Amino acid sequence: MTEDAPAPRRRGRPSRQAAAEGPDARTRILQAARTEFAERGYDKTSIRQVAKAAGVDAALVHHYFGTKDEVFAAAVELSFEPALVIPAVLGGPPEGLGERLARYFLSVWENPATRAPLLAVLRSALTHEAAAKVLRGFVLRRLLERIAADLDVPDATFRAELAASHMIGIAMLRYVIRAEPLASADPEDIVAMVAPTLQRYLTES
Repeated sequence: MTEDAPAPRRRGRPSRQAAAEGPDARTRILQAARTEFAERGYDKTSIRQVAKAAGVDAALVHHYFGTKDEVFAAAVELSFEPALVIPAVLGGPPEGLGERLARYFLSVWENPATRAPLLAVLRSALTHEAAAKVLRGFVLRRLLERIAADLDVPDATFRAELAASHMIGIAMLRYVIRAEPLASADPEDIVAMVAPTLQRYLTES
């Protein structure tokens, strides 16, 4: 090794320059991951590609998020923002829960900025177990199960899965397969039809 050669870094540790970039770098990584996964899908997206798109070293991505699965999960969470969602959905009267949940779910899918990464998740989950695991872990455990558990109803996990199956089925037909007339239906019409079923899943004893 010559005098001018840089000292080797241990795998997974960011350089001083990269680490000094702090939270801004983390935000860029998340935004880049959301875009890369949306455009390429899970299988064709690598940590190196995410790092390049974010303008950071790949080691910094590993430092903040660890594995590719964890980056993927964090990118999905950026779209859903569960810390904001759950209080908003649970904050109103119990009899309006199904409507609030249906309206929130559709609002996320109707927004092009959040729809793209969710499409990547849904498409990837059909063919890749890691993506399916992210979908199960996030949508069920971090979102729907927390809502059902907060309501203190029996069979919360089963209820959460039924609610998830209903909403993911709508997403598949409306946004992936684009089956008509569902694909072009007014979101409010969908909310009106779906809300009573979600209400029954999550609140009826």
